[in-house]
Amino acid sequence: MNDNAAGDPFNGDTMPQSCQDYGQALLSQKEQADQDAQRLIPHPTPLWDQSMIWDHDESCLSDPQSPSQSPRHHRNPMLLDQPDPSNPHHAHASGQESFPELLRADETLDRALRPLTFDDFVGQEDLVRNLRIFIQAACVRGESLDHVLLHGPPGLGKTTLAHLTATAMKGTLRTTSGPVLTKPGDLAALLTQLQNHDVLFIDEIHRLPVAVEELLYSAMEDYRIDILLGQGPHARSLQLTLPPFTLIGATTRSGLLSAPLRDRFGIALALEFYNPSALSDLIMRAAQSLGCALTPAAARCLAQRSRGTPRIALRLLRRVRDFGGNREAINDAVVDRALNQLGVNDYGLDRLDQKYLDVLDRFFGGGPAGLDTLAAALSETRDTVEDVIEPYLLQSGFIQRTPRGRKLTEYGQKALGTMPQVL
Repeated sequence: MNDNAAGDPFNGDTMPQSCQDYGQALLSQKEQADQDAQRLIPHPTPLWDQSMIWDHDESCLSDPQSPSQSPRHHRNPMLLDQPDPSNPHHAHASGQESFPELLRADETLDRALRPLTFDDFVGQEDLVRNLRIFIQAACVRGESLDHVLLHGPPGLGKTTLAHLTATAMKGTLRTTSGPVLTKPGDLAALLTQLQNHDVLFIDEIHRLPVAVEELLYSAMEDYRIDILLGQGPHARSLQLTLPPFTLIGATTRSGLLSAPLRDRFGIALALEFYNPSALSDLIMRAAQSLGCALTPAAARCLAQRSRGTPRIALRLLRRVRDFGGNREAINDAVVDRALNQLGVNDYGLDRLDQKYLDVLDRFFGGGPAGLDTLAAALSETRDTVEDVIEPYLLQSGFIQRTPRGRKLTEYGQKALGTMPQVL
């Protein structure tokens, strides 16, 4: 028994010293493992600094004892945005921008492309004309603008119109979205911060929970909200009065709005797809803001293949600028080559749109085919097919909805004959 006790490091009088030795051994092993990991794993390289990629990928990984392995590689990889004077390649040491700074620059670029007044807004002429009349009349009367519902496909400028409305009303714009407001308290916190003539913009308003939507009724109609304080027999209701404000709701699926909410909007405006002429003007203005020289023919070519959507047109313009390189002016040939490389055909259809038409034609003989069947054949969700793929195809006349399902039109069959097969 004594021999066993003597051989057991955690038994009897020897336990404290053995525990200490055991802990020191574990600590030494951990320190050695950390040192090995620091030698083998280089400091993460910012993607925009191409001059560092060769050193890190070749020298450091092939030879852990390479002299190029400096103490800067031992820094915390999560602290990429903090300066390191020992790193000559670091953004703050060389004058380059760090990753968060690049993100902020990209956001600044987005704001630079957004119009500042209604005079700069391109397209949607009838809608903008009516909205300006409503705003002018409200300002003359000294009242807040009636609540506005903007509905239409994504990317047509609903958020931009909300910004312009707040600017014209000389109020502050507060933005949120339906999925973010999960409980009535979230909405109450926003409403109680509003001032006279402020604008509250709720994107995807059709996704508001029922409890939040019901709280919105009294706020829109009577400019007051009732908040329940406490629980059980000691609960009491507190009524808060709100200043006159304007609610702007944006939705891509107005049919999902409940009738009580939809009827409380005094102004309902529908946004439509842009025609190529309006898109071409928008692209030319955006190209000037980006410092990109674009010929009129190139702008028309880009507009015709942007699906009538400004958001898509601006996204493709940036990619075409990348393909253009250092050219003095980007012509239509560069635009055509860039868009073909990106998989956008002459009709403005991307690869997913072309796959949809190809599946409908080859697998189902042109239709009719049910929505769930098409979604399964495309390996996409039902919502993706219905909200992302089909709106433009329906608007352009490639397909039609019938009681039996989706069906290719005659125009869609002719267009499909000029497209390469994607399956």
